[in-house]
Amino acid sequence: MMRHAGLILLAIPLVAQQWPFYGGDEGGSKYSLLDQIDRSNVAKLKPAWEWKSGEVPMPQFGSTPGPFEGTPIMIDGVLYFPSSYYRVIALDADTGRELWTYDPKAYEDGPDPNTRYSHRGVAAWRDGGKLRIFLNFHQKLVCLDAATGKPVADFGDNGVISLIRDMRWDVNPKHYANSSPPVIYKDLVIVGSNVNDYMVYKKDPPGDVRAFNAHTGKLAWTFHTVPETGEPGAETWGAGSEKFTGHTNVWTPFTLDAARGLVYLPVSTPSNDFYGGARPGKNLFAESIVCLDASTGKLKWYQQLVHHGLWDYDLASPPNLVTLTVGGKKIDAVVQLTKMGFVFVFDRVTGKPVWPIEERPVPASDVPGEHAWPTQPFPTKPPPIADQGITLDDAFDLTPELKAEAQTEMKKYRLGPLFTPPSLRGTLIRPGVIGGANWGGGAFDSETSTIYVKTSNNGALARLVKPDRTAENDADYAMDHDSQAVFHGRLPLLKPPYGYLTAVNLNTGEIVWHEVFGDTPQLRNQPALKGVRLPEKLGVAGAQGVIVTKGGLVFAGCGDAAFHAIDKTTGRDLWTFPLPRRVSATPMTYRGKNGRQYVVVATGNGADAVLMAFAL
Repeated sequence: MMRHAGLILLAIPLVAQQWPFYGGDEGGSKYSLLDQIDRSNVAKLKPAWEWKSGEVPMPQFGSTPGPFEGTPIMIDGVLYFPSSYYRVIALDADTGRELWTYDPKAYEDGPDPNTRYSHRGVAAWRDGGKLRIFLNFHQKLVCLDAATGKPVADFGDNGVISLIRDMRWDVNPKHYANSSPPVIYKDLVIVGSNVNDYMVYKKDPPGDVRAFNAHTGKLAWTFHTVPETGEPGAETWGAGSEKFTGHTNVWTPFTLDAARGLVYLPVSTPSNDFYGGARPGKNLFAESIVCLDASTGKLKWYQQLVHHGLWDYDLASPPNLVTLTVGGKKIDAVVQLTKMGFVFVFDRVTGKPVWPIEERPVPASDVPGEHAWPTQPFPTKPPPIADQGITLDDAFDLTPELKAEAQTEMKKYRLGPLFTPPSLRGTLIRPGVIGGANWGGGAFDSETSTIYVKTSNNGALARLVKPDRTAENDADYAMDHDSQAVFHGRLPLLKPPYGYLTAVNLNTGEIVWHEVFGDTPQLRNQPALKGVRLPEKLGVAGAQGVIVTKGGLVFAGCGDAAFHAIDKTTGRDLWTFPLPRRVSATPMTYRGKNGRQYVVVATGNGADAVLMAFAL
């Protein structure tokens, strides 16, 4: 095996043996040329090493570690990744031995602005011959020496800068956070932000995307996701709402065309997520894919994929940069997966849709003061990769009695097709607020022009209430976050399956296969289902993503209590490794200095967080 591995080492460029960016490459393909692990031997895959975070709640600060969502990068035989508490860890990639830890003591800040401590990754940059690691957390950006884990003194204030300094209005640091890695272009570190959906007040934190000099930390440019008065797009915000509307941030990972100097932003929903009475209009650049000049932050093009968003259908997936052949024409494209279950494909230079997009009528709102946009964009290709809309036929149906009970409960609420607005009585919506596709996004196989996507298939109850006015909520109406689409205790109102893994050929715009993915053990254990014959797979909801390899495999966990290797051609499960905890992050793969291919994935939550490496 080692001899075979040595031959492959000569055949595969060094960069292909590593995983130097969160998405594998700057375009977020999540694809690896490694094929030591393939269809013929993946059944022999076993754990190689583990790293345990050991993080626990700290009641003295009111801090609790959340899901372990970090996907490591691997450069020169070292893994770098964040823990839930925003520690940066460096491990030997062959053994999992800890080399250093940087602890910013973020837990001393108290409860996290997003109600849980969690982070997805770090970014690396070479300053001459020196490797630097950047971590953005809470309202800070930190630059570390990759050799030692020490802050770089020349960057900002001893390695740290504030991300809320000199914003368009003052920002409460307790309300501003970061949960995804920055993107680095030349000597610029480009950063989004994460703002809690529960906070709904005028001048809540703005979602401006900003670039900082990687040497000094000085601000280089700002892009206003809500245009300031007089800027292009400000006219889409009625009643002067551009002057006070926050959120509209980029909280998920974003991607870069380094050769062209273009950065692609998947922008989220404006405040208020579910009621837009105070922000009439289309609301650019909310829920849009936005292409910027990475050097200057100047707008190159945009496409808004949800007008006047009311469903928390923010663009949660990192855009995938791909090259396709459509109708005999080669196209450098960008793919934007969505919570709605749509796959939008654009020419990445011009923004022109590869396949036509139709504006179709959608239901009106019945909430006082709300003016839902009368149409929404529907791509003509590819077909939706998630179930959309709800009728009584979608009721939970594992027994006739439970189906009848579920339908009785569903009749209390507003039902309808995709984009049926939230209501005071409550609207059942599908996909729910986690999608469809979410921050795990897609993995693109350049050999076959196929993208692989994990989607969730559960509903949500979008019920509006008049909130008690507080400093953090001054809206006329806001989401009742205690409302859930459940009945009979904790049974979901909608029938399974609750998760799919789908392969889409992007040359043809057609679905190759669409398979139920994962299981939901807590549903199997419900007393109401004792003795009921259940499907082999119930499917599982989860926002995490997948990777694809030249070995013919899709590696997926995506919230399941197991890790899987799937045949990328057929969708057949070739290997399943059961776990005592859920897979909580998108995996990655690399070849170690010892010649072995490893597949690494974060699992668990809080004190039960474990980074697991698998190899032959």
